[in-house]
Amino acid sequence: MTDIRDILIDGIDQMFDWFDEALVNLTPEQTNWLPEGKTVSIGFNAWHIFRTADNITNFVFQKQPTLWQSADFAAKFGLPPVAQGTGMSMDEARSLKVNDLSLLRDYGSSVRTSCLDYLKQVDPAALEVVQMIKPLGEMPQWKVFRQVVMTHGFMHLGEVNAMKGQLGLQFSI
Repeated sequence: MTDIRDILIDGIDQMFDWFDEALVNLTPEQTNWLPEGKTVSIGFNAWHIFRTADNITNFVFQKQPTLWQSADFAAKFGLPPVAQGTGMSMDEARSLKVNDLSLLRDYGSSVRTSCLDYLKQVDPAALEVVQMIKPLGEMPQWKVFRQVVMTHGFMHLGEVNAMKGQLGLQFSI
C-alpha cells in the first residue's frame, strides 16, 4: 500500500520543480508584468505559493518561524514580513514587485527542502490531525498539503504559464 506521504512528496516536489523551470531566465520586467484585468504578476504568483508552503509547513504545522522570517528573506526582498498574499487587495497584490529572481528561486528551493524534509520525517498519524486553516476551515494535515500547497500551487503555476504564453515565451509543461 502506498504511504500518503509518498504521494504528497511526489506532487509537491514536482510542483516546486515546475515552478523553478517556469522562473528560469525571466527578466525583472517579465517577472513583474501585469496583464489587463484582475490578475497578478508571475512574481506575485510564485512568491505567494512559496510563502504559503512556508507558512503551512513551518509556522502552522511545526510551530516554528517561517524561513521567510528566520532566514531574513523579507528584508532581503524588501517585502512585508508577515503577508503572504491571502487577503491582500487586488491593488496591493498588483503592486508587489519581485526584482531579484535569483533570490526568489533560492527562497523557493529552501521552502521545497523544508516541505519535503517535514513530509519525509513526520509520523503518518500526525497527517490525520485536523488543523484550522483560515479562511478554508478545518481539515486533516494531509489534505492541507494536498489542497492548499499542491493543488493551489499547480493552479498558480497555470497562471504563470498563461502569462508566459502572453509574453511570447515558451513554457515547459
